[in-house]
Amino acid sequence: MHKSMLTSDGATIRYVDEGAGEVLILLHGWAQSAAMFRHQIAEFAGTRRVIAPDFRGHGTSPDCAHGHRIYRFAADLAELIEREDIRRATVLGWSMGASVLWAYVDLFGTGRIDRCVFVDEPASVMRQAGMTDDEAADAGALFDAATMIGIASQLAGPDSAAAREAFLDGMITPGIPSELRRFLLDENLRPEARTIAALFADHCSIDWRDVFARFDMPVLVIGGRVSHVDIRSQIWIRDRLPEAELVILDEADGGAHFPFIEAPEVFNAVLAGFLGTPAAAAGAASAGTTVVDRP
Repeated sequence: MHKSMLTSDGATIRYVDEGAGEVLILLHGWAQSAAMFRHQIAEFAGTRRVIAPDFRGHGTSPDCAHGHRIYRFAADLAELIEREDIRRATVLGWSMGASVLWAYVDLFGTGRIDRCVFVDEPASVMRQAGMTDDEAADAGALFDAATMIGIASQLAGPDSAAAREAFLDGMITPGIPSELRRFLLDENLRPEARTIAALFADHCSIDWRDVFARFDMPVLVIGGRVSHVDIRSQIWIRDRLPEAELVILDEADGGAHFPFIEAPEVFNAVLAGFLGTPAAAAGAASAGTTVVDRP
């Protein structure tokens, strides 16, 4: 079922709401959409209620001239949870969607969250002022502020489409089917250039390292062997969390930035194991995933 809601600041958010039972909320990444999770919606709506919003200006949610900030997206998530009267939920955030989840917990706490899944997001996309080289590596920082501003300028300019295509190609496995790559690119090109550039700058600039102490529930961290997000940063996040496990997906199992759609059977098995289906977890392990133990 497709629904829509009007936020308190006048944006329209459209979202998928399928199934019944325990709630699983899926949060997509920058310039993408809830359609990224089509395989998870199909799989898990049979046993639980799955909700997957398109953030404002993304996917099927219409263009919006304001509010393209991580903390506003977190407020939108809070309003959606209130609207649907969700008392408790498992929340999965992928890429920027993980940042939205972190902002939600920073603002609203963990009272309505049973479990969390973080998929392939560093603690700080941009190197922050005063970071040592080791701190930047632990945080997973991809570039400095000047580089970030340069990329944002490209995204806002006449070559936005080419910049987004280059971004996408750096986040998928080399052997991805051409029709799947085309689908991912088409979704990426939906949001308006200037607003998506502003969101990119906001997303990259936030340092989340101090927020992980707020997570007092079981957490699954999923990284990729060939992702642009360094595994070291995923280990660092896992080690900040008292009840967390880390799974690294190999290249053959979609181990870049889009594992849920490049290798949905493996990803779904890993997620099902975390949600309480041991047989599914065993199936994922045999497919080539690695559970990274704590030191």
